[in-house]
Amino acid sequence: MTNTQNLIERARILRELRAFFDDCDYIEVETPVIVQPPAMELHIDAIPTGLKRDGSVADFLRTSPELHMKRLLAAGLNRIYQIGPCFRHGERGDRHNPEFTMLEWYESGGDYRSVLDITTELLTTLGAIENLQSVTIFTVADAFLEHAGWDPRIAATFDADRFNEDLVDKVEPALPQQGAVVLLDYPAPLAALARLSERDPRVAERWELYLNGVELANAYSELTDPDEQRRRFEQWGRERAERGAEVYPLDEAFLIALADMPAAGGIAIGIDRLVMALLPDASSIGDVRML
Repeated sequence: MTNTQNLIERARILRELRAFFDDCDYIEVETPVIVQPPAMELHIDAIPTGLKRDGSVADFLRTSPELHMKRLLAAGLNRIYQIGPCFRHGERGDRHNPEFTMLEWYESGGDYRSVLDITTELLTTLGAIENLQSVTIFTVADAFLEHAGWDPRIAATFDADRFNEDLVDKVEPALPQQGAVVLLDYPAPLAALARLSERDPRVAERWELYLNGVELANAYSELTDPDEQRRRFEQWGRERAERGAEVYPLDEAFLIALADMPAAGGIAIGIDRLVMALLPDASSIGDVRML
C-alpha cells in the first residue's frame, strides 16, 4: 500500500527543490518525453513507444532529458533545470523502476567542481548534510586500489564489466554508509558525455554521489566537441552490437548543436532515491512513489 505520508513529504521536497533553483536564478524547462533517437549509452536501454515517426524508425521514451537540455544551452540559455519522468528498460528493484523521476540541471561556464558546490548547497538546504566538509571524497582510482586491488586508469587492463562488478561487490559496500560520499574522476572509457581531464587524460571529469548508502547522482564537466562526441557514440554503438543490444541512430540534431554549446557542468539526480535517502522509513522506491 502506498505510504501517503511519504507522498506528502515527497511533495514538500519537490517544492523546496524548485524554490532553491528559483532563488539561484535557474530557469525551469520542459523537453520532450517521447524522443527519437535516445542517447547511445552502453548499459542503458530505452523503451520503445510502439509508434513510428516516419514509418520505419521508432520513437522511444526518454532515458534522460540530457541531450535536449544541452541543445537549450547551445541556443543561449545559461542556467536550466528540469524535474520530470524518465524511463529505462529492464530496471526493477528496491532502488530501480522502469519509470522514475529525474532532476537534471546545467550551468554554462561551470564544470564538475562547480556542480559539486551547488549540489552541496542543495543538500544543505534540504537538511541532508551540514556543508561541504560533510562530504567525503574519494577518487575512483584510490577506492579501487584499496578495495578491489587494481587501478582502472590503466587502459591495458581496463574492463568495463569487471569495473561494474567490482564497484557493486567490493567498492560500494566499503564506502561510508552514512552521510554524503563522492567518487571522483571516473576512467576515461566510462565517459560517454563527459570531458576528459587535462591534468590526467586517463580519467573523465565525472563524479557520482552516494547519500546514506544510496547511489544518487551522476555529474560531469560536459563534453562540447562534436567530433569526439560522435566518435564516442559510434564506439558505444559497436560495443552494444557486440553485446546483442539495439544500436540506436545518432542524434544528429544534438551533434550539430554541440558545436555551439559553451563549456558547462551538469548533473542528474534520481528524485525517488533522493526522497528515500531523506526519509527514515523509506527502504524502496515503492515507499516514495506510486508504482
